[in-house]
Amino acid sequence: MFKYIHSTADFALEHYVAVTTEGESAGVEQIFATDFSQKVQASNAQTHSRSALIKSLKKQKGEKLNCTVTSDIIQESADYMVAKVTLKFEDFTKTDLVTLECVGNEWKVSKSINSYK
Repeated sequence: MFKYIHSTADFALEHYVAVTTEGESAGVEQIFATDFSQKVQASNAQTHSRSALIKSLKKQKGEKLNCTVTSDIIQESADYMVAKVTLKFEDFTKTDLVTLECVGNEWKVSKSINSYK
């Protein structure tokens, strides 16, 4: 049985990136906070719940996105981090602002805001 333990915010961010871009599905339930929400800023703005995103990510198991991924930490403290994850595709760029929080001794992704250009 796979037991996922978040040791640092950086490790949690790396795992989030692997789950959302490389089709990694191990530990997907553990990475998201119970009150997680995702907003997609587009012409038809959407909001996704934790369960809807997990279901979608599990369907993408093993699928790698054809893009270049970079991540930059915008702000961090002992129990909070905001990171910008940029996915450059051939025809567009997706920017994902990710908020991570330390809950107890585990880092969880609590919010994600996506925009496209």
